[in-house]
Amino acid sequence: MRFLVTGGAGYIGVPLIEQLLGKDNQVICLDRFFFGRESLSRIEKDPRLTLVQDDIRWFDPCYLKGVDVVIDLAALSNDPSGELNPAKTYDINYLGRLHVAKLSKEHGVSRYILASTCSVYGFHDEILDEASSTNPLTTYAKSAVKAERDILPLGNDRFTVIAPRFATVYGLAPRMRFDLAINAMILKLYKTGKIPVMRDGTQWRPFIHVKDVAKAYMKLAETDPGKVNGEVYNVGSDEQNYQLQSLAKLIGDNSGKSYELEWYGDPDKRSYRIDFNKIKTLGYKPDYSPRDAVKEIKEALERGEINDDLKTRTVEWYKHLLSMENLPKNLTIKGTLL
Repeated sequence: MRFLVTGGAGYIGVPLIEQLLGKDNQVICLDRFFFGRESLSRIEKDPRLTLVQDDIRWFDPCYLKGVDVVIDLAALSNDPSGELNPAKTYDINYLGRLHVAKLSKEHGVSRYILASTCSVYGFHDEILDEASSTNPLTTYAKSAVKAERDILPLGNDRFTVIAPRFATVYGLAPRMRFDLAINAMILKLYKTGKIPVMRDGTQWRPFIHVKDVAKAYMKLAETDPGKVNGEVYNVGSDEQNYQLQSLAKLIGDNSGKSYELEWYGDPDKRSYRIDFNKIKTLGYKPDYSPRDAVKEIKEALERGEINDDLKTRTVEWYKHLLSMENLPKNLTIKGTLL
C-alpha cells in the first residue's frame, strides 16, 4: 500500500513510518521539518520513503497521486502549544486538516485517518465512551472537535474516514518529547530525584505508549472499511487510566531510585477517564505500559541516545523559532511562521 503521513517527522510520525516500512509499504512523509530531519536518520535512505517539505494548508495535491491511505498527524501538538497562538492552531489543526481530507477525497485516496485526542472530553466525573458529550477546554481540543465534526461526514462508500481519539502519549521515540506528562516525570526523576505532579494530583488522565499509537494506526488502516468508516475510536487501555499522583508513585516505585513528589501549578481543570472497549472490538490491545517507559527512557538517557534539549519541549522550540532570526535557513515560509 501507499501511505501519505503528514507530520511524519514528529514524535508519533517516525515510529509510525517505521512500522509502515516494516510491512513493506510505500510512504510519503510530508512535514515542515521545524524540528529538523534528525529523527528520520535511521530510515531516510530507505527507497520506499519519500520526504516532502511542505505545509498541509497549501501543499501540492500531486503528492496524493496513487496514495491509498492518508494519516493526518500534522498539527500544533498538545494543549500548551495550542494556546501559544490560538488563531494559528485553529488554522492548522482544524482548517488545515479539513483541507487535507477534502483533497484526499477529490484525488481518489480510499482512506483518511484523523489524529484526534481524548482531551476533547475536557472535564467529566464519569467514565466516558465515544457517545459521551465532548467538553473541550483548550484551543487544541476545540480544534479537534471541529475537525471531527466536518471531516467525518465526508466519508462514503469510496472514501473511508476514521477519527481515533488518542490518550496522552508517552515513551521513547526518535523525535523525543519531554513536555508530555510521563516523559517529563521520568526525566526529572532521572536528573533530580524529584517527580513533578500538577496540582492537585487527583485528576484523571488516560495514557498510551507511542508505539501503541502507531500500532493503532496500522490496525485502522488495515481493517475492513465497512467496520470503521465514519467511526470515532477512543484509543488506549482501561488499565492506563491514572490519577496523576498515583501515576507519579508508580513511576518512582519502578525506577529503582529514591524519589519525592514535586508539586507545581494551579489545580488542573482537565480530568477524564476513558472507556476503550470499542477499539477492542477490532482486535486492538496495547503492548506497553508506563513501566516500560521508565526503563527505556532511563537507559536511553544513560547511553546518551537522547538529550534534554530545547527541541524536546515543543512550546519552547516554537517560541525559539518565532524569533525570526532563528528560522532554519532552508525553510520556505508562506505567510507567518505558524
